[in-house]
Amino acid sequence: MARDPYRREMRRMRRAWRKGEYAPPIVLLGIGEPWIFYALAVASRWCYRHRSAFYPFGIGIAEFIVAAMNHGHHARYWIPVTVLAVTVTAVVWFPLPVLRRHPAGRGIARVLSWTWNECGIGTPNERIYAGACLATGGGWLAAAIARGPAAEPLPVVAGIATVLLAIPWWFHRRRREKVRVEKIIEDDWPRVAEHIGLNGADIVSAVVDLWGWTARVHLKKGMTSEQAIAKIPAIESGMGFRPGSVRVFPDESRADHFVLRVIEKDPHAGPVPWPGPSITSITQLMDIGVSESGQPVRVLLLRRNLLVGGIMGSGKSGVLNVIIAALAACNDVVLWGVDMKGGMELQPWASCFERLAFTPEQASQLFRDAVEKVNDRAARMAAEGKRLWEPAPNDPALIIIADEYAELPEESHDCADSVARRGRAVAVNLLAATQRPTQDAMGKNTAVRSQMDVRICLRVRERRDVDLILGQGAFNSGWHAHQLAKPGEFLISDPEHTAPERNRAYLITDGVVASHAAQCAASRPRLAASQPDTPQTAPESPQTAPEGPPRADGGLRPETALWDALADAGPEGVSVAELEAACGMRRRWVYYQLQAHARDGRAVQVARGRWRAVRPSDGLTDGDGG
Repeated sequence: MARDPYRREMRRMRRAWRKGEYAPPIVLLGIGEPWIFYALAVASRWCYRHRSAFYPFGIGIAEFIVAAMNHGHHARYWIPVTVLAVTVTAVVWFPLPVLRRHPAGRGIARVLSWTWNECGIGTPNERIYAGACLATGGGWLAAAIARGPAAEPLPVVAGIATVLLAIPWWFHRRRREKVRVEKIIEDDWPRVAEHIGLNGADIVSAVVDLWGWTARVHLKKGMTSEQAIAKIPAIESGMGFRPGSVRVFPDESRADHFVLRVIEKDPHAGPVPWPGPSITSITQLMDIGVSESGQPVRVLLLRRNLLVGGIMGSGKSGVLNVIIAALAACNDVVLWGVDMKGGMELQPWASCFERLAFTPEQASQLFRDAVEKVNDRAARMAAEGKRLWEPAPNDPALIIIADEYAELPEESHDCADSVARRGRAVAVNLLAATQRPTQDAMGKNTAVRSQMDVRICLRVRERRDVDLILGQGAFNSGWHAHQLAKPGEFLISDPEHTAPERNRAYLITDGVVASHAAQCAASRPRLAASQPDTPQTAPESPQTAPEGPPRADGGLRPETALWDALADAGPEGVSVAELEAACGMRRRWVYYQLQAHARDGRAVQVARGRWRAVRPSDGLTDGDGG
């Protein structure tokens, strides 16, 4: 019995219909059929492949039908149709930069921007075109409902407007790319999948964007996404793509599916300038870069520890600058910094940091103070019956940024481990940057690396370094950070990012750093001005100041040394420079302490730049020394 030559095509169509797809129509022709049938077969297939080009005519016919149905009995519907068309057109045409100028309008701008991107009109030109279509279509529909769709000159206006508005649609890049991708899926993918060992893998759906296209692939029973990840070079070769342009991600919803991402135009080809701060509170998601799909990469640092790893020249400093720039614009977070390069990385941001440590001794003292801050906040929360510290301008969160974490002394590692383990609930967290987070680098007797909730991996030399930064088994799951080539390219693993998608951090120049730091310095919160972390039982005497335990190196704590210098000052007071030398802290920290003492009635300014402690004979009350 002869085999039906169309059996395979019919079986493919049945499978497509069962999956919810729409297979192209076919015309079965026999020998000797008139040529007109062959022409119709070719034309029908071409029309189906380019069916999106006929959407404008479909919309015009639909409007004509709606107008004809409503004209006879609901002619007054033209009023709400007109109001709706004008309102929607105004919203689509409204410039988003105007909203972003006002704090109250930024949230509305973000919602509208997300809505336009989801609707496929993310660019200004696309919104102008969409608004023109809405205004024209809405205006014609309102007139047709009021007068009737056949009333002159409405049919002529409809025909001319449809053709004119269809021209940009016909030549739109995204529509033409959609047709091309559908051709690749229908003609090339089945053959390539069979040749590379992914037999039975069908593309279920595909979405085209500005940088390429993304497809969801259904695997044959028994196959997994790990097998597809291993076939990435074969997919690039079989489909004729450029090397490094294909990404394969596991599908979180089904094990027999995977996501195929093809990057045809690299959004990371050049540096991505920093657009400015995107948040004003640490409770919000901050933008740190751009993904391969052109979308911003957002990360949350509240109650999370962060690890940044990568070899020299991979862009760790750039990532740190982006994060610091975002945190500097927040009014509910205090920054402490440890820079074991002697201040090369963090010194430009010095005005935005409450404390900076550049030597091993200073780093150890800073982390000891951080542990005390964790203990004090935990005691306060226990006394108030709270479980989580909610950051506010008067009760800010504390982020400790440690560059070159591997260079910290052993005592600092122990304290950092305590902060990383116990600091989440009290909003005291650690950001560590290092080239290679081995056990020796992160501390032999600590488990800091396991406490990192957010991990950013830049370029690494060896495959095993991927597992060191991102966690055991990351490389086998497709996190190939050793293939990153450009400075600032990174992979991020956190609760919001579970797929190994390549991203690139924003670029902040030195001039932008200086101007942004100077702009944010004046409004930075400080722990000294916040409510005491431990409940107070009785007010302190104006003649005394809080005492602390001596430092490990035998010296006094900075607060104690500062108070001793104020108490020993004569009637003419002591200068700020002498106070800096006495306590070993920076001028900004000294001024904060002086303002706190003056506010509590313990110190008074006797001349410009000269201070002394308040004595009982001064006869001052609280607030007189401001």
